Amino acid sequence: MRRLRLSALALSAALAAGPALATTVADPLGDFLATYSGPKAGDLDILSASAFFDGASIHLTSTLDGAVGTTAGALYVWGIDRGGGTARLALGSPAVGAGVLWDAVAVLFPNGTARVVTFPAAGPPTITPLSGAVAVDGDTISGLIPLSLLPSRGFDPTDYSFTLWSRRRVDPAVDGTNAEIADFAPDLGGLHASVPEPAAWATMILGFGLVGAAARGRRRRALA
Repeated sequence: MRRLRLSALALSAALAAGPALATTVADPLGDFLATYSGPKAGDLDILSASAFFDGASIHLTSTLDGAVGTTAGALYVWGIDRGGGTARLALGSPAVGAGVLWDAVAVLFPNGTARVVTFPAAGPPTITPLSGAVAVDGDTISGLIPLSLLPSRGFDPTDYSFTLWSRRRVDPAVDGTNAEIADFAPDLGGLHASVPEPAAWATMILGFGLVGAAARGRRRRALA
């Protein structure tokens, strides 16, 4: 319990030491798209989305209205605008996401894998699979995406914008149509990742370390 109290204090200090550790947007409960044709399950209903940039990687986290992985075929797509963003989903069928601009996506799967797809100014997209880049904790799914996989197309990385949408694939091998897209967050535009200042970043790492140590201690006691 003492370690848990210390970790809580450390994380509180991190919040006080600088700006918020992540830019977070809230999304209304039950706001499925009218064009969505799949099951209106809780793990496809986005409640919040957040992003922060640590200088080397982008951390993307979302909370859903149900346990992630409940719905077969569910996945979570982060559209990223690196400076060449266009409303690509508005060109599909049915047209959705008219205000959502992106030139790259990071797709997070409940099985712990991810896929980064970047679209250059000309030529075919680049697809990079990532193993172990995704963590699922109940109704929350998080991804860690290296900045090296997201080269700029005009924006500084601190100016990249992010929009999340949930999707339920009918065929796991292909995207299908836009009728598989369940929810957006935010609905228009995108959010920008926060960049913690050095003091906040160091304190946050300390807090996370204490949380991890406490969790390991609880596991050891449970095994004993």
